[in-house]
Amino acid sequence: MHDNETTTLRPGVTFVMPVLNERAYLAHAVESVLSQQLPGEAELVLALGPSTDGTTELARELAAADDRIRLVDNPAADIPVGLNAAIRAGRYDTVVRVDAHSELSPGYAARALATLERTGAANVGGVMHAEGRTPFQKAAAWAYNSPIGLGGGAYHGGAREGEAESAYLGVMRRSVLEEVGLFDESIRRGEDWELNLRIRQAGHTVWFDPALSVTYWPRESWVRLARQFRATGAWRGELVRRYGRRNGLRFFAPPALVLNVAVALVVAVLQLTGVLSGIGSLVAAVVYLPLVAYALLVVAMALTPGRSIRERWWTLAVLPTMHLSWGWGFLGGVLRGAHDTVDASRLGTRNTPLP
Repeated sequence: MHDNETTTLRPGVTFVMPVLNERAYLAHAVESVLSQQLPGEAELVLALGPSTDGTTELARELAAADDRIRLVDNPAADIPVGLNAAIRAGRYDTVVRVDAHSELSPGYAARALATLERTGAANVGGVMHAEGRTPFQKAAAWAYNSPIGLGGGAYHGGAREGEAESAYLGVMRRSVLEEVGLFDESIRRGEDWELNLRIRQAGHTVWFDPALSVTYWPRESWVRLARQFRATGAWRGELVRRYGRRNGLRFFAPPALVLNVAVALVVAVLQLTGVLSGIGSLVAAVVYLPLVAYALLVVAMALTPGRSIRERWWTLAVLPTMHLSWGWGFLGGVLRGAHDTVDASRLGTRNTPLP
């Protein structure tokens, strides 16, 4: 039994936010939550991981300045553990997941509550709209917003409202969360997809509303982006181990690209050493065609008008980094399991606060 299952929940909204090394983004994220106009009561529960950049101190300052903010500890720094701790500490019957690396659009919560009521869904989500400030971050944001970058999931740019496989962040009925057992704390990435799978298996509806928008700020450097996507890919591989083909086909494209690169490298070596020659070499060269097509696609994406030269150059690096890092992590997750893989891009950061 969960800690507060014997407590009568009041009508209202509990925003839950896991936080780790997010000093550069936390104040803006919190402000976007507290500025939501709602007809009833609301609170924001921050689950604090062991940050090293002053995030915890900032969170305490914010909580001291506004009694709607409450703090819980998340010493393991795992996102689902922090989310569950925040949910259990909550006092209201609707749970809104928010991220310290994101900002809710004005009217987001009120619109989501109306959509919950109108559709009878258990979980409602909207569009993740990525934005950037530096040329690199803008290139990463563009890739996030493009179906080429993240595979065309509804919340990366869908336009049609309706039932969905998963929901970005999510505005959820607390009763349904408790019915399905909250987030699975053994899953460090992809926990939202897995939760929504259980929600749907329990007979409830997950709903996508494109009128809901959340601003997301991608990682600020190439190394951090690569680490993030490798970890995410590893956990998707773990989810494939656990749930097989319940995972959409789009998740298999990046590992297919990695395997294609590996085979192409082997063929190239065999050709250079003379092991493959003549007709055999020509037949084997077919393996290069998908890579040539992929390279041309990346170049075409980089040349999209309306972007600076630096953003276009960074796009040439960002797209392959996202796909190859994710695909490499996926293969490791499928073959060996994700085990203790963590998103190292969130550890030990030193960011400059946003203006």
